[in-house]
Amino acid sequence: MTVTHENVTMRQVWDQQSVWSQSANKLKRSVETARSRALALAVAAAILGTAAAQTMDWQTWLGTSFAFLAALTAGMSPVLAHRAGPGRMSDWIRTRAVSEALKGEVYTCLAGVGPYEDAENGAALLAERARRFRVDAADLVRHTTGITAEARPLPPVTGIDTYVDLRLRRQIDTYYRPKAALMHRKVELLGKVEVAFGAAGALLAAAAGAFSLGGLAAWTGVIASVSIAVTAHGIAQRYAYQQLEFLRTAEELQQLLDAWQAETTPSTEASGAFVSRCEHVISIQNEAWMIRWTVG
Repeated sequence: MTVTHENVTMRQVWDQQSVWSQSANKLKRSVETARSRALALAVAAAILGTAAAQTMDWQTWLGTSFAFLAALTAGMSPVLAHRAGPGRMSDWIRTRAVSEALKGEVYTCLAGVGPYEDAENGAALLAERARRFRVDAADLVRHTTGITAEARPLPPVTGIDTYVDLRLRRQIDTYYRPKAALMHRKVELLGKVEVAFGAAGALLAAAAGAFSLGGLAAWTGVIASVSIAVTAHGIAQRYAYQQLEFLRTAEELQQLLDAWQAETTPSTEASGAFVSRCEHVISIQNEAWMIRWTVG
């Protein structure tokens, strides 16, 4: 097997990874957009319904309009939410898993360790493994229709040292830890929003009782409904779970890196086992995502 042929094979698999990665990103955006719009419609339905009740007596046409819009938004909210259901999420996570599996194979092949230690058969093995990944996800191929690979070079990995720098360290420092920090900020923001809604509801209830303002009492229910909708949205997004999962994966990879750096003269077998463990940790994170997002 010539070097040129091997490079062509790796390029082909790298391009396939680009297509699957873009497909996963597109599916993720569709899920998040559907959820955000469903939340907005649920909030609008609560507001419009209360506004309809309070305006119907003195402006019938306005109250009727509000009632119509409230019914419309309430009916559309679950329709949009269905587009972010378990099936769609499963497609997203499985597509991402294929993308990451292809990426891991390319990095392992470039490092020339493990099953790719034999450079003579490396290209054939890479092509076969990539084919199996795609066969196992044949039902997802429809999501890749119309998507072309991005123009990008192969990772400049030429051995175990560059694998550590360009794959392992980069995953820890530029992906998992920043993602964990982002999820932490979202968890904190969600908590502040919930407290704010709770305080607003308490204030309205107190004002309605103290000043005998019946109209305010109705808006207390709206605040409660919006607070519940926001909390449910946060639970669906699983920010806290994602934070813990990103932290766990970063810590496991860091432990592998620390143990590797303590090695004085690692053998070829040890290098292959090390890369295999790193890729296993990354793949386990993808599997855990799929289970958690599609069950319960």
